[in-house]
Amino acid sequence: MKGRQPYICGLGPVFDAIAGKWKVLLLWELNPGRLRFGELRRRVAGITEKGADPAAQGAGARRPGAARGALRDAAAGGVFLTELGVTLNDALIPLAEWGKRYQRAKENTRV
Repeated sequence: MKGRQPYICGLGPVFDAIAGKWKVLLLWELNPGRLRFGELRRRVAGITEKGADPAAQGAGARRPGAARGALRDAAAGGVFLTELGVTLNDALIPLAEWGKRYQRAKENTRV
């Protein structure tokens, strides 16, 4: 991480892992298990082929054989969460619940 300031808390690496337009949605859709690439694209409205490709998702996703990352693409076997991806998805569940409460609160305060 040349030229980058060290993280001051644990949220920095989290934001790095989930940064990007599609990563969180891909993680969420893969929560129940392995999906074929085409099925994953159908589940995430508006995503492009490149956006759904774990290899194009940067550090949070890897092709088979990579030791790290949240997503793996096993070609014919489909796309799935790595062990690290499963734990990241588990951490996102409370955030998703907070988001629901926040959205309801915003809707209730509209004039």
